[in-house]
Amino acid sequence: MSRSIYTRHACAQFSIDDGQPPLSTITMQSSSKAAGGNGDEKHLVCVTGAGSFIGSWVVKELLLRGYHVRGTARDPSDRKNAHLLALDGAQERLTLCRANVLHYDGLCDVFQGCHGVFHVASPVSNDPELVPTAVEGTMNVINAAADAGVRRVVFTSSYGAVHMDPNRSPDIVLDESCWSDYDYCKQTGNLYCCAKMMAEVAATEEAARRGLELAVVVPAVTIGPSLQQTLNYSTDHVARFLTGAKPAYQNTVTGYIDVRDVARAHALVYEHPDARGHRYLCVSAVLHRADFVGLLRDLYPQYPVTAKCEDDGKPTASPYRFSNQRLRDLGLEFTDMRTSFYDTVICLQSRGHIPVIVPRQRACL
Repeated sequence: MSRSIYTRHACAQFSIDDGQPPLSTITMQSSSKAAGGNGDEKHLVCVTGAGSFIGSWVVKELLLRGYHVRGTARDPSDRKNAHLLALDGAQERLTLCRANVLHYDGLCDVFQGCHGVFHVASPVSNDPELVPTAVEGTMNVINAAADAGVRRVVFTSSYGAVHMDPNRSPDIVLDESCWSDYDYCKQTGNLYCCAKMMAEVAATEEAARRGLELAVVVPAVTIGPSLQQTLNYSTDHVARFLTGAKPAYQNTVTGYIDVRDVARAHALVYEHPDARGHRYLCVSAVLHRADFVGLLRDLYPQYPVTAKCEDDGKPTASPYRFSNQRLRDLGLEFTDMRTSFYDTVICLQSRGHIPVIVPRQRACL
């Protein structure tokens, strides 16, 4: 059977053949009445990269809050987007639209009638062209949103745009005022961090020039259960250490956040009237890699969790202090890391990405 998606802008009928009972055609919402977040009828918003790990959860969160949502995808008919159609409220309030952030005209069409845009879509690679591509896509989104009469844009940045600075004093509390060192990121081959930095700068400057309200969410390495079937970087990160596929862990620290918190953060900064013009650091915990694998081993002792640390000849790296107070002030309650990692592994098991290993029964004394 097929699930159908009709998009006025793409002027085409897409079908996802997933072997499930058919869903009713999802029709384009043509208008909206009031701003969301105030108890009135929820209005129309658009999410770029709707089928991604974070994008899917943002769509889910917005549907739960009563919004009408347009989600962009390069190919709405691809079955990798089928999970979006199963979300609560999708039949009535979700439309998938064919769009590419590198194509300005298509974005203008999709953004028409939207009060808000959540720009989640982002290329992930270390391709030398990643930085100009990310900036071009972001500029297209900002300008298309402004030209379509969008009120507010929420931009998904990255922890990589904040913490990569070898000269930052250990006494400094990492917060929204911090930026990564661009030259250091480039020299160490972290082009994704370079791209997110430059895309965020471009979004901020262009939004100000066009008079568009902008709020920026800066998530750390994002874990938690996925809505889509495919692996992503961060869930693969957990799987490789859990199964011992990584022979050793590095002497390093990493910031983590639950994907459900990231989605709620997007909704909160969109709905809060005073959030415009601000960054919001979305980090729940900073863990040394030894503590990370220790937590996995404690939760799932039946797995061959990576146990060896790479000897880099350096003192043990210390987790740095950070502040997520801005999001707490908006009412975000962060998910405990044990819950996040537990749910991540359960999801990996259910998707068939890792084997299910039953814990050994302890002998009675």
